[in-house]
Amino acid sequence: MKSITIHGIDAELEQKITEIANETGYSQNRTIKYILQKTLKTDKKVFKRDSFLDLFGTWSDEEKKDFETRISDFETIQTSDWK
Repeated sequence: MKSITIHGIDAELEQKITEIANETGYSQNRTIKYILQKTLKTDKKVFKRDSFLDLFGTWSDEEKKDFETRISDFETIQTSDWK
């Protein structure tokens, strides 16, 4: 695997890389590789998933209450079924 040296990284960018490395527990090298992979490589599965993100977790309070009302029967335990 090829190694690349990057010269002249400014203090602000170095600080940001260090912050991300500390948050993730990765080394700076692994952090930079992660950032490059995330930025430069296109993953069709990730792209496909991300294109539907606006559809997830968007229930209104009314929709949530309606859903919970409809499934409330499943919350009741019939003790006779367990004898």
